[in-house]
Amino acid sequence: MKDIIWTPSGDYLAKSNISRFMQKHSIKDYNELVGCSTGDIEWFWDEALKDLGVEWFKPYTKVLDASKGFPWAKWFINGKINIVHNCIDRYISNPQSAIRNAFIWEGDDGAIRNISYAELNKMVCQAANALKSLGIKKGDTVGIYMPMIPEIVAAFFGCLKIGAVVIPIFSGFGSTALSTRLADAKAKVIFTADGGLRRGKQVLLKKEVDIAAKDIPSLKNIIVVKRLGLSAPAHNLQSGQPKAEVMSGASTPMTKGRDYFWDELLDKQSAECQTEVLEAEDISIIIYTSGTTGKPKGTVHTHAGCLAQMAKELGYYFDVKKDDVFFWFTDIGWMMGPWEMIGVTFFGATFVIYEGAPDFPKPDRLWDIIERHKINSLGISPTAIRLLITYGDVWLARHNLSSLRMLGSTGEPWDADSYTWFFEKVGGKRCPIINISGGTEIVGCLLSPLPITELKPCTLRGPGLGMDIDVFDDAGRPIRGGIGHLVCKKPAPSMTKGFLNDPQRYLDTYFSKWPDVWYHGDWAKVDEDGFWFLFGRSDDTIKVAGKRTGPAEIEAALIEHNAVAEAAAVGVPHDIKGETVVCFVVLNPGVVSSEALREELKAQVVKHLGKTLKPEELKFVKALPKTRSAKIVRGVIKRKYLGEPLGDISSVENQDTIEEISRAV
Repeated sequence: MKDIIWTPSGDYLAKSNISRFMQKHSIKDYNELVGCSTGDIEWFWDEALKDLGVEWFKPYTKVLDASKGFPWAKWFINGKINIVHNCIDRYISNPQSAIRNAFIWEGDDGAIRNISYAELNKMVCQAANALKSLGIKKGDTVGIYMPMIPEIVAAFFGCLKIGAVVIPIFSGFGSTALSTRLADAKAKVIFTADGGLRRGKQVLLKKEVDIAAKDIPSLKNIIVVKRLGLSAPAHNLQSGQPKAEVMSGASTPMTKGRDYFWDELLDKQSAECQTEVLEAEDISIIIYTSGTTGKPKGTVHTHAGCLAQMAKELGYYFDVKKDDVFFWFTDIGWMMGPWEMIGVTFFGATFVIYEGAPDFPKPDRLWDIIERHKINSLGISPTAIRLLITYGDVWLARHNLSSLRMLGSTGEPWDADSYTWFFEKVGGKRCPIINISGGTEIVGCLLSPLPITELKPCTLRGPGLGMDIDVFDDAGRPIRGGIGHLVCKKPAPSMTKGFLNDPQRYLDTYFSKWPDVWYHGDWAKVDEDGFWFLFGRSDDTIKVAGKRTGPAEIEAALIEHNAVAEAAAVGVPHDIKGETVVCFVVLNPGVVSSEALREELKAQVVKHLGKTLKPEELKFVKALPKTRSAKIVRGVIKRKYLGEPLGDISSVENQDTIEEISRAV
């Protein structure tokens, strides 16, 4: 095989969780493992959950019931379970487990808290009892609209403990996006905060909730954490960065009878609460998709489905063990937030949540966090890595990252240069990059490497375990060696139970292209060695004079040039070619735009992809519009460039950059 950059050895082969599973079932190699897990999915999920140690109040009598068809498959029939029992309760009775850190919190201002499993259990029970005191019961929906602070974890598990359904909302949304989602979900309570900190600046949240509340008829109560009104001094970073000015918690407007401060409501609650015994198919979380292409879709997930998928992925893909410290740079509004919280605590390990940006107050903030907290697994998006590359290697070289043994990524396709930098500079060529891809609608992965697999640059290696994935051509036939449609041919436990209040849209989105086949909407390719690669969303496809490509290929060609930090490519209408390519480029610091550079970059695309895909226009911008999960919103860029209505842009974090598209030169 050619282009292999990482080959597993030592503990990756001998002591990994997936090696244990393979030895138990006399599975000799990776290909046999994938074949067994996807060929008989009921066997795999049954054996995997036993191997991982999922605990049931009542065992299931049947793994899968697909009698109503793939779209409406049900899992773990008659089983009774609760995520909180598996992630918290079972660790409290053991004194050694109880004192272990469940998570470490670091604020934008440098404040740090270590929360043990015992302390988390107390916070979760008090949050659960507070909800019950407000009349919340099993099946009621509760919104969480908070910065990444310790209370967000307690609120999340507190809901799940009593069988309430969590609606996690990105803290960067404004009131309209908030009310749209919570009204659709009929939320009765919202957990929020007076505000949060982002790059040293206050981001006020309660005022957005107050505006949104007018359009959420179901809303009864708001619980507010005094994040900005905390009296405890922040632990400033070594840089001496001054902490942000704080406001008094008393200055937060509160409506009597509706609003409660977190501490005032929770402090009087009991620190003990019975965990609700739930059906396997009872709903745990409703996560809304980004909403950049129409009305946001509420994806519906169950207790057993989330637990099965997340435990499998954290356990087998990232090899999490109880002594690990795991950090995925994320927000709770992105599926990676709940995924990390559930998946890591399932193993009694420690995760890190961080309120701020990776390069604030200095470009080495992320590397500093890894070194200080001795993080073993780091997950991040390719876009964030491309940002950190622009600061050069000097900031990275100041820190000892030897604690790392696993790297992770998701969110978008990689370019080879950024992937190689992540592998060589951050991981020291000794850590595999577990490059995963799935989505909110699966709260997990369709594709993922394993710690026992060889890696090529940018690869996702192959199908996730128990995920019967394929690549189809336009006629619905399997294709190898060429780019085709990523599909899934069998159900998985964590797949959404439709879209909330819109089952037909769910069927139209995933099952209208081919009968009983999940059409995921990504371009994928399997090379001659059986390594899988992704090329972006099919709805971003660019087709010039009959030649079809994903924007990721064009963007990768541009990023390879040492002047380019980031790029976005879109297809726009053309009278003769049907479509033509327009590119928006962010240059590296110190690089000055010029006509010569513009032509040089166009030539770069021609060199890699041929004259047909030469950009019609190439424009320079200071930054690209992105979601908080760092996905470039190409649809918004295209609509802004064409002067079309933008649609819902609530998921775009840096909305000022949208105007730059029309001003680009």
